[in-house]
Amino acid sequence: MILIADSGATKVDWRCIRPDGSMVEIQTEGINAVFMTSEQIVDLLRTQLLPQLGPDVKEVYFYAAGVVSAELSKNLAECFDAVFPGCSCVAESDILAAARALCGNKPGIACILGTGANTCFYDGEKVTKNVRAGGFILGDDGSGAVIGKHFISDFVKGLLPKEIEDEFVKRYGYEYKDIVQKVYREALPSRFLASFSPFINEFRSHPHIAKLLRRCFDDFFERNIAQYDYANNSVNLVGSVAHYYRDILEESAAAHGMKIGRIMKSPIAGLVEYHR
Repeated sequence: MILIADSGATKVDWRCIRPDGSMVEIQTEGINAVFMTSEQIVDLLRTQLLPQLGPDVKEVYFYAAGVVSAELSKNLAECFDAVFPGCSCVAESDILAAARALCGNKPGIACILGTGANTCFYDGEKVTKNVRAGGFILGDDGSGAVIGKHFISDFVKGLLPKEIEDEFVKRYGYEYKDIVQKVYREALPSRFLASFSPFINEFRSHPHIAKLLRRCFDDFFERNIAQYDYANNSVNLVGSVAHYYRDILEESAAAHGMKIGRIMKSPIAGLVEYHR
């Protein structure tokens, strides 16, 4: 059996392709190879995955954010071997997952646009150029976290239109001190900021929010995509922000002489297609 994983911090989407071509879909808790110990990863695999599959997994393709070193890849391979003895394991980054899911074996510009953001040029086999993502403070232009950051900043500064501010306060009840606590003192501030994307989407037709979104996506194209050969390649994207804001992305891309290609909400279906 072939096991394919798209791993995030909160959950992992697994697809197992059986020898007869049938597929099993499984979801488990997230695996963070940077912060979790080998013991924790093995325990999760044994308790949440092994009972649903059995031991006959021969190949594993594991994709996750943060898998950027040979040491991490080796550690993950050892974890899978402990649970599925004799299996081969390839652990790769989430940006390569996006490229393979979106472009298959063809060259193109591949991007992640969800809670965070990342971009690359993919030659059909490997990533050959990667503009550094930078995280939501230094980069991640166009991501849910950065869109949320600009929105919350407008709230803090008293710049939101009254009808939007009133609904925000009614819906969430946050005061200034609560936001400072969440952003500066608690874990995962990027996830907190990105959590407002559905609320922002509700007001996307309001001139203030439309301007905010367009500014964020203009930054995405100007600060990232402009560094690739966009004249000869379309821009392909995966992630919830790309999925829900496709129309605004297409408008911004066209204004910069760029063309949107394939958009996927999640890479897992494309990864299954690639590895089949």
